[in-house]
Amino acid sequence: MPNELVLASGSSIRAQLLRDARVPFIVAPAKIDESSIRAGMEVEDAIPRDIADTLAEMKARKASGKTPGRLVLGCDQVLAVDRKVLGKPDTPRELREQLELLRNRKHQLLSAAVLYKDGEPKWRHVSTARLTMRDFSNGFLDDYIARNWDSVRHCVGGYKLEEEGVRLFARIEGDYFTILGLPLLELLNYLAISGEIES
Repeated sequence: MPNELVLASGSSIRAQLLRDARVPFIVAPAKIDESSIRAGMEVEDAIPRDIADTLAEMKARKASGKTPGRLVLGCDQVLAVDRKVLGKPDTPRELREQLELLRNRKHQLLSAAVLYKDGEPKWRHVSTARLTMRDFSNGFLDDYIARNWDSVRHCVGGYKLEEEGVRLFARIEGDYFTILGLPLLELLNYLAISGEIES
């Protein structure tokens, strides 16, 4: 790349995906008040896709202002069940409430990525995965939370498919990278076509 990509996210999973794909990058997380922005958009009846895209764009735009001449990647992921958007659980009790809501139902994970350069948007994409949780028992739910709280407390929906969270599911439809929080194939395709990485 002419310059390393700037990843405006502190997500270790997103960093690992870029590292594994051999995309040169540096990490420069952009801090925004996600909860307030999400709440404001929900009051205005914004659809989950627009919420994910807006949050990703705000991160990219903020980091772009601090890194002139660099391509900046902002990302966000939201979980939607019906039209309700769930955030990261703050407590084990909140995690339990979320998983009880999702149990035996289908929900969506929407992963947004936006590229900015010099304060201007260059590319954006939102991918959707559809996941159906199985009708697990209350006993399994209690044990799952006790075993996994420290690992999943910063995860939308309170699960990681690459860990025990996969046991919560009956069916998964969609791209694995989308579920991890980054539409990686679409991003790599854009970077290759635009000459930012070797194609």
